[in-house]
Amino acid sequence: MSWIPTTDTERREMLDTIGVPSVEALFETIPESLRLKSWNMPPGQSEMAVRDMMARIAGRNLTGPLSFLGGGFYDHFIPAAVDALSSRSEFYTAYTPYQPECSQGTLQAIYEYQSAICRLTGMDCANASLYDGGTAVVEAGTMSMRITRRRSVVCHPSLSPLYRAMLGTHTANLDIEIVEGDTPNAATACVIVQNPGFRGGVGDYAALAEQCHAYGALLVVSFNPISLGILKTPGEMGADIAVAEGQSIGLSLGFGGPYLGVMAVRKAHVRKMPGRIVGATQDAQGRRGFVLTLQAREQHIRREKAMSNICSNEALCALRALMYLCLMGKEGLRDVAAQCHAKAEYLKARFMRPGSRVEVLDAEPTFNEFAVRLESDASGVVDRMLGRGYLAGLPLAAVGAGAANDLLIAVTEKRTRRDLDDFASALEVESHGTRV
Repeated sequence: MSWIPTTDTERREMLDTIGVPSVEALFETIPESLRLKSWNMPPGQSEMAVRDMMARIAGRNLTGPLSFLGGGFYDHFIPAAVDALSSRSEFYTAYTPYQPECSQGTLQAIYEYQSAICRLTGMDCANASLYDGGTAVVEAGTMSMRITRRRSVVCHPSLSPLYRAMLGTHTANLDIEIVEGDTPNAATACVIVQNPGFRGGVGDYAALAEQCHAYGALLVVSFNPISLGILKTPGEMGADIAVAEGQSIGLSLGFGGPYLGVMAVRKAHVRKMPGRIVGATQDAQGRRGFVLTLQAREQHIRREKAMSNICSNEALCALRALMYLCLMGKEGLRDVAAQCHAKAEYLKARFMRPGSRVEVLDAEPTFNEFAVRLESDASGVVDRMLGRGYLAGLPLAAVGAGAANDLLIAVTEKRTRRDLDDFASALEVESHGTRV
């Protein structure tokens, strides 16, 4: 549709109506130093010339540092079809379907997302998504308290310190006791573990699940979705609640969001789960349809009965996750997970060579990230590595998870053998604090 500008007469009528003498007067609150010097556009050029000019300008941006940064967010490959399909206007502009009868397509997409998450985790039920991985952990903790009617939440050493801090912040005004440890007791509502752990370690928490259940407590597992291509699922380990940050399955890295909170539970606990659930049903004519059900949120029921008020529905992000999982399929997800593990092991072995200036910490098995100790301050090394074109990793001291020289390194399927060799050589040099 062509753009039709307003006429001088129409502009004058609008200014008179709102009582402003001129268009310039509309912008008087903006400091002079911040205003455009001129509204005049340069002479028109051809589309080809404008595209070339914009490409030259864009080429001045610094892009493409190779990322070895992890700690919960990872640089995975995203098939082009995810962007193409999720950008369709019927998906991109839609919000939470408060009027289900008008939103059958959106509801079906969410229903399929829930089904995919259940298959991925080995759990019975999933909700229509949460805000992000950290708030999903918070929701799991408070959900466990509602189910068990207990107030003690145990944070396992494997849990991300970022998630632990979020749990403390969001529950600061609740009657809750947050305990650091790895075993439950008769007062425990749940034990929250992370697999792989924040420092990369992989564990099997089936025995801990049995221990929790013996005390009447729940096991909450925070998982990496990609890792389930090759690792034991939360369902197989006996988890009661499984939560995750869904960024790795189809969402680009974006300086903190928007991301995706994943939650799946045992059927016995579904009525205590926060957020929304989409169910499949039939109408009066016997036709298949989809509805929002169990909407235990404060917009729908009395405030004191609500399960949560931080359960934002990340529907578009959830849709991208569904598209990613469908495009990859079971074998594709397994291949991605296997590549992440194999490439991380290759890099780890490189640092374990005799005479290496980078020491691999933690002897336990890992999935795609691991901790190392450098010969100098990790933050300084990260800064210097950026100049070499690498996001080298996460200094563990920055999040209270290690010493000043400790660095958490993550590897994804996007890194080639040459990338790994070049990165290792550069990190060896910068670890010593010298240049070549």
